[in-house]
Amino acid sequence: MNMKVEFLGGARFNITSRGHTLVTDQPVEDGGQDAGMSPVELFVGSLASCVGYFVGRYCARHKIACEGFTVDAEWSYAEQPHRVGAVSIRINLPVQLTPEQRERLLKVAHGCTVHHSITVPPAMTIDLHERVGMPGATES
Repeated sequence: MNMKVEFLGGARFNITSRGHTLVTDQPVEDGGQDAGMSPVELFVGSLASCVGYFVGRYCARHKIACEGFTVDAEWSYAEQPHRVGAVSIRINLPVQLTPEQRERLLKVAHGCTVHHSITVPPAMTIDLHERVGMPGATES
């Protein structure tokens, strides 16, 4: 799987994957033009929407009414290093669940792919590729 992130100037980037493109930017007070969500907002949104996907699938499989359900996410920062330090996810279902359904649904929500990717971090590499001979490129 892959995606491309393209610098558009200022603090704005396009993210393209599977033919879909979205823009990230920073709020004006952080040097952007507020043309899109920040990367951190997308990160938290990825977690919340993944939880929502898993909950929706669980509800569909178990015939639990979930039309119009929402997922709210709040987060705070931590330092050294600067990062998202805490995330709180609230699933708002339009129905009352039995204690057993509630327990199972929360287990499913904790099993979403993005949640697992945070709790069991992936191997990560960051490489630099310089285009030699291009304007603005340095010879390496």
